Amino acid sequence: MSMKSLFAEVSRLHFPRSPATPGQLAAFEKRVGWRLDEDLRAFYLHCDGATLFAPREQAPNYRILSLDEIERARIKMRHEDTDTYGAASWYTLLYLQDGDYVLVDVAKRVEGRYVLLDAFHETYPVVEQVAASFGEFLEKALASDDAFFWLNG
Repeated sequence: MSMKSLFAEVSRLHFPRSPATPGQLAAFEKRVGWRLDEDLRAFYLHCDGATLFAPREQAPNYRILSLDEIERARIKMRHEDTDTYGAASWYTLLYLQDGDYVLVDVAKRVEGRYVLLDAFHETYPVVEQVAASFGEFLEKALASDDAFFWLNG
């Protein structure tokens, strides 16, 4: 499915936030020190975060973080900025409840897009790749019927 189709589904059936501005994207990239890939840039220009299947007040399974909420995973999950608690290139991208996240690894790309990792709070910093890109992740999440698709092995 094309990114345009995925974004249309997010807007039609889910709970997107207002789009980020180009200035917000530039400020985000300056703050974190890395550039959004093509999928993420397009998503954030469409909406600055979203919840899938339920509004934020109902504690949805999938909450795609706004640009302001994205931070280095080891700081968010272990409150320490050391290699003991994960790679410096891992950043929170989705909040999944109970301290679990999907991370974006900005040091690892597949065909120019960042890979996404499952970060289960009890085993972190042990992570597992769940998608080769945000587009792949979003497509599978939207088709999941609100389940964590990578756990339905």
